[in-house]
Amino acid sequence: MTGILYLVATPIGNLEDITFRAVRILREVDVIAAEDTRHTRKLLAHFEIHKPLIRYDEYTDANKVLQLLLEGKNIACVSDAGLPAISDPGANLVKVAVENNITVCPIPGANAALSALICSALDTTKFTFAGFLPKSAKNRREILIKLSTHKETLIFYEAPHRIKKIVEEMAEVFGNRKAVIARELTKIHEEFVRADLKTLAEKLEEPRGEFVIVVEGCTAEIEKPVEENFIDAYNKLISDGVDKKTAIREIAKKFNISRREIYNAVLNENVSCETKD
Repeated sequence: MTGILYLVATPIGNLEDITFRAVRILREVDVIAAEDTRHTRKLLAHFEIHKPLIRYDEYTDANKVLQLLLEGKNIACVSDAGLPAISDPGANLVKVAVENNITVCPIPGANAALSALICSALDTTKFTFAGFLPKSAKNRREILIKLSTHKETLIFYEAPHRIKKIVEEMAEVFGNRKAVIARELTKIHEEFVRADLKTLAEKLEEPRGEFVIVVEGCTAEIEKPVEENFIDAYNKLISDGVDKKTAIREIAKKFNISRREIYNAVLNENVSCETKD
């Protein structure tokens, strides 16, 4: 008999949001696999739960947890907050468990993305959860461009040190759509700021806390043409009469990439470019 992998939702802020079932499962399992054992230990202490804890994060080999399941141990997987496997290393553990015919059981509960969506006053009938955007400005822009034509509501997670820049980039790529920034959900300083993207970017002076960004989907009225990539943007500048050196400099600044990368790329695309950085 193999064990069962339980995916247990934990509170995203307010401890009262944990479910009776979640507390029971955490008390009954053999082992709890936590993204951060120090963080989870505080939660368990609050509910007087005493179970062995093992760390399971993005650097942990899923096979270590799998072995316990194969030995018949029931394991509860928890993230630092919310549902495990949503923008969380638990997703890989689920994949490995399913591949080995392990029963995976959801224990539903709090989730930041859906909590922000239902309070956004934007369309909730269809939505896309995009999670955290890439660190690279180039990769980030590529994803935003792909999402720019989606008709459904878009949901993102973001850290405070990047959120102002991210919202500015969204305004540039998406156009000035309606959006909502949800901050510190279920906590004392919970806040919803509703405006257009440009206004929201201006309001983000010294952001603190955990953020969810909910953005209106594309409509005919707000759809904005965007360049598919920096090669197209470069070619457009050249066709407009901008000299090659200036074009490379402007594209490098706009897409936050090196002039050398642009120079090499346009050469590979058989674009005439004589200027080097």
